[in-house]
Amino acid sequence: MPPGILLAAEEPTLSSANTGFMLICSALVMLMTPGLAFFYGGMVRVKSTLNMLMMSFISLGIVTILWVLYGFSVAFGTDKGGLIGWEGDFLGLSGLGLTELWPGYTIPVYVFAVFQLMFAVLTPALISGALADRVKFTAWALFVALWATLVYFPVAHWVWGAGGWAFELGVIDFAGGTAVHINAGAAALGVILVIGKRVGFKKDPMRPHSLPLVMLGAGLLWFGWFGFNAGSWLGNDDGVGAVMFVNTQVATAAAMLAWLAYEKIRHGAFTTLGAASGAVAGLVAITPSGGSCSPLGAIAIGAIAGVLCAMAVGLKYKFGYDDSLDVVGVHLVGGVVGSLLVGFFATGGVQNDAKGLFYGGDASQLGYQAAGVFGTLAYSLVVSAILAFVIDKTIGMRVSEDDEVAGVDTVEHAESAYDFSGAGGGTAPRTAAVPAPPATPAPEAPAKKVDA
Repeated sequence: MPPGILLAAEEPTLSSANTGFMLICSALVMLMTPGLAFFYGGMVRVKSTLNMLMMSFISLGIVTILWVLYGFSVAFGTDKGGLIGWEGDFLGLSGLGLTELWPGYTIPVYVFAVFQLMFAVLTPALISGALADRVKFTAWALFVALWATLVYFPVAHWVWGAGGWAFELGVIDFAGGTAVHINAGAAALGVILVIGKRVGFKKDPMRPHSLPLVMLGAGLLWFGWFGFNAGSWLGNDDGVGAVMFVNTQVATAAAMLAWLAYEKIRHGAFTTLGAASGAVAGLVAITPSGGSCSPLGAIAIGAIAGVLCAMAVGLKYKFGYDDSLDVVGVHLVGGVVGSLLVGFFATGGVQNDAKGLFYGGDASQLGYQAAGVFGTLAYSLVVSAILAFVIDKTIGMRVSEDDEVAGVDTVEHAESAYDFSGAGGGTAPRTAAVPAPPATPAPEAPAKKVDA
């Protein structure tokens, strides 16, 4: 999030307009987690649908409680060595005044805290798509709690907290290219390298069971992303949030078209899944960069991300890692692309005066972006792999092979996503209430006359 900018000598006062705007944006970001659940839920096979939904929804419960207890303090409290924050008044959100303002802004601390909470909820949910079909729900819930504590909260402080090393270095991350998408994508890669592949990977068909559900999820994500991106300026007074809103739409459209064009050239068809995936790739790429580029730059960033992410999703078959729903290919690659392209497309005329190489700047901003990208990537990858390894060696990270084949919905949740028995499908139960009538013998055919 951008640092506070005071345009007048006096202290800012509470703005009801900005407060209302940010509460709406917070609700939009919250909607992204159920949207992600539908997006992922439609991409898996029927037997894993509910588990995929639950892996996102449980983050709403776990991370919300941790954020109130100590997460907000770690992420946005007083800096401790550039690595974490800490603030006693933020513990339990118990020391905050009703109208106490977030420093440098016109919104209450409560509003800033709840807006940031929705980011914290969404980020671990993004990881779940890489682990589809094969993870114990209890192990996943424990991983979410540990990962949020040891990875997300500190990285959010690095990038957005006053005093965080990336913040002080000058890394531009408007709404979460590093803290959210690279963070989640690197974590997904770390975990799947530990837990291994699904049964039947590269052998059995593992097609999406409901593309309409995928498109519904993608639409909800696109809608919610306007709050995610435009709201990250924390106000609506100087037009920067409006530019980000426009760039979010523009880059997403460009990425979707670019992905579809690549798909048509490479595979001969425009697929629904490709349209949805391309849109998400554009949303990811513009998240860090949209506050520093022009709409024309947003078109370029979206198009580049659409093609590169479409190419990247196939790497799992080449290198043999089972990224079930392409979290690495879309979120890690898209986040890296969007963050690094700031060093090329920053105009110096939107959120700050930093210029990229294409607008007369030198390579310094690109260097700052690279430091933020690879610092976040390395930390999240290593710590996430360690967490997965420890959980796997203690309570076990994966379901058994038999349970995986049977389906994690039945095993982990004792439910199934679809029940066709009452809708004319499936096998009707047998009953002995009315005996079947005896079969009527067919009449005998007349004997043929045989000539002598």
